Amino acid sequence: MSKKKELSPELKAECDAAKALFVSRKNALGLTQASLAESADISAAAVAMYLNGTNPLNAKFAVVFSRLLGVPVEKFSKRLAKEINGLTVASEQAVERGESATALDLVRQLLDKQGKGIAEDVKARLLAAAKSADRGEVMEHDSCRPGAVGDEVWITHLDMRAAVGGAYTPHHYPEILQDVRVSPRHLRDMGVEFREPRDLKLVTGWGQSMAPTIKHRDPMLVDTSVREFAGDGIYMFCWEDRHYIKRLQWVGEGELSMISDDTRFPPQSIRAKDADIQARALLVWNATLI
Repeated sequence: MSKKKELSPELKAECDAAKALFVSRKNALGLTQASLAESADISAAAVAMYLNGTNPLNAKFAVVFSRLLGVPVEKFSKRLAKEINGLTVASEQAVERGESATALDLVRQLLDKQGKGIAEDVKARLLAAAKSADRGEVMEHDSCRPGAVGDEVWITHLDMRAAVGGAYTPHHYPEILQDVRVSPRHLRDMGVEFREPRDLKLVTGWGQSMAPTIKHRDPMLVDTSVREFAGDGIYMFCWEDRHYIKRLQWVGEGELSMISDDTRFPPQSIRAKDADIQARALLVWNATLI
């Protein structure tokens, strides 16, 4: 088997620039290579090959990467920015000539130039979406689309420390769970209540004050659509510039009681308006040795 040809210095520099941007922004945005792969409709291995400089970046991946990280394509590849801009200019010129410049035409152009290696079913979905856009239709994005088995969806791990004791600190150890694939239907059968699967995220607890309910380094499923107090329960929130996962209980007159399940930590009264609620905890993955 012949050895894969190395990228030119210019193409390798694009991959390095993209990787540096990803590393610098992934924590703040809650991104992983797996979630990036899902958005780009490619495998996680393909993403790794782009970021590690094994394969050159292409326009399709560049557009998705730019959107998710909130950076212009020029930031990591002037070559691809020029190529993408060329498609836009061609569309504008066609409009000026009175010709039909449809989304379907643009997607076909892109696939003709950069479609090598893209699975046929992915190409078909891209073309179908463009055709629907040209007809003025809206293709509903279904975050519960069927997975490999059943109705599974990916749940992203938020790379942060949710403190169940004190303030969170950076961590440098492997998480028990990274992104996971779960069945929303099964979660609901278990009694887990949520509106949209896309709002579900994984976070890792830190500390002992919520034991035995939440032990040190337990992964938790949280609902990020809950951004205000919605009845007594366990919430992830920020208070006085620190992140916590604690029970919150309404005590009246704009006051909440911040409660630890470990009774060695006494309850603390806080103003409801001062608690910046980020999510509500729904489920804890407790690991038990047997």
